[in-house]
Amino acid sequence: MTSSACERRAFAHKINRTIAAEVRKQVTRDYGSPQLSKKRGGAHHPLPLTEVVEPLDFEEYVSSHAPGVEAGPLRQLMEFPQDDLELLQLDKECTTLEPPLPEEEDSLDPRVRDALAVYTDDWLVIHRKFQHYSTTYTPHNSERQRERQRGLVKQTFELDESAAPDRQDDQDDSKRRSVSLDETPRGSWASSIFDLKNSSPDALLPSVLERTAAEDMDHKNTEARSQGRHSDLLGLYPPPDEDEAVERCSLPEVPKEHCGQRIMVKCLSLKFEIEIEPIFGSLALYDVKEKKKISEDFYFDLNSDQMKLLLKPHTPHIVISTLARSAIFSITYPSPDIFLVIKLEKVLQQGDIGECCEPYMVMKESDSSKHKEKLEKLRLQAEQACSRLGRFRMPFAWTAIHLLNIVSSVGGLDRSDPDSDSERKTHGTWNEKKKKGFERMSVGEEMCNFATFRPATLTVTNFFKQEGDRLSDEDLYKFLADMRRPSSVLRRLRPVTAQLKIDISPAPDSPLYCLSPELLHVKPYPDLRVRPTKEVLEFPARNVYTPHTTYR
Repeated sequence: MTSSACERRAFAHKINRTIAAEVRKQVTRDYGSPQLSKKRGGAHHPLPLTEVVEPLDFEEYVSSHAPGVEAGPLRQLMEFPQDDLELLQLDKECTTLEPPLPEEEDSLDPRVRDALAVYTDDWLVIHRKFQHYSTTYTPHNSERQRERQRGLVKQTFELDESAAPDRQDDQDDSKRRSVSLDETPRGSWASSIFDLKNSSPDALLPSVLERTAAEDMDHKNTEARSQGRHSDLLGLYPPPDEDEAVERCSLPEVPKEHCGQRIMVKCLSLKFEIEIEPIFGSLALYDVKEKKKISEDFYFDLNSDQMKLLLKPHTPHIVISTLARSAIFSITYPSPDIFLVIKLEKVLQQGDIGECCEPYMVMKESDSSKHKEKLEKLRLQAEQACSRLGRFRMPFAWTAIHLLNIVSSVGGLDRSDPDSDSERKTHGTWNEKKKKGFERMSVGEEMCNFATFRPATLTVTNFFKQEGDRLSDEDLYKFLADMRRPSSVLRRLRPVTAQLKIDISPAPDSPLYCLSPELLHVKPYPDLRVRPTKEVLEFPARNVYTPHTTYR
């Protein structure tokens, strides 16, 4: 409660209003006076108040004073608690059905087997029971401050209210005068002699004059203090500045394998205007800004059964892992410069790449009657090439998909019904729609969230013929950069008529029938005969500082 200057308590008039500067002068004079030195023993040298005193380094003091030498009531502060450390054994979770160990483990040296046991043995965790009392592990930040202050009653003191504006004090004075003296409660503004005569006395304190043992009184006071006491009285203390923290440490998590944002790519179909020979495809992620390939290749086969028969002599036994048509890519550093590069290959045959690609660029299935003899000749040549060189491949065509166009509406890839999976089609060359995408490319990296975007089905038709014996990485990075800005470089590339239908979506948390990059069966895997989905190994654009918990 507050009081005006004219209605202070009676004892308040006797207070000596000493200025703070005079108090400091008096303290300095007393500390520096020779009389005070004599009182303290004569040999005492006064410490100047202006000298900065460094706090005691507790760790250095403990290390230099052995606990067995120092004796006293504070000795327990220097001794290590006997029950602080606790060893816990946690089962190491294996995400695959098979343990991640080499196949020739039994024939390895015993010391090598012991070294490999780090990938299969359970975790031995050292737990400290009292570390939650340390500010090193539980920082007193603003969020924890709000958590502590929940349930605390706001305290209002006379000193805080006395700092209110004078106009508010005048309003309070007028309200107080309007209240009759009989209804006036006891308070700082009603402490005059006249008010005390008309106020009711407080209730008497029982047994206040009785003799009580000191131990009993301490026990009663302890119980009284604990009644209605908040669990965290230090919650009102303001949090320290994080930049000025003396020591900062966090509780370490159980080591686990690193995994970035994951997307799933499903290859649905691949069609050409003419069907002559088997065509094989591969997918990989590239970061144009970093000029790095950030994933290994995922190979898929969408050929018909008739085309697969041409390679039957070279593939007497087919491993089920080679039948995968879905891949899961991990992206640790999302960026608007990431492209999904699709490369097509064909069986190696005699002749230049341009001659091998020419029929796919000029002939159509609708003109089969017109080019019937030529098509039969091409199929015969392809059959002969498959029988002799079916194990070898040669580059055929390539294209790329800008992933930013998938996670956002940038780039002219239109969305259909928002309630269903959208099907996006890209026809013609990239230059036809790149201008619109270039104008809206300023969205930046904040939209590159590959973990939460709407699934989309794409039909890609803009394939480019492979120029030269191979497509170098430097040439590929130039072409990918040209896809993002207006340029005439891609116009010089000859298109190959094809239709690749793929589905791109965020990867589920626990996909079924999934193989790890080491071709191990990831849990859950209900049926080993089902066509699997492959996890593609990531090559992060920058270093990822995490321990390896699985053998690769």
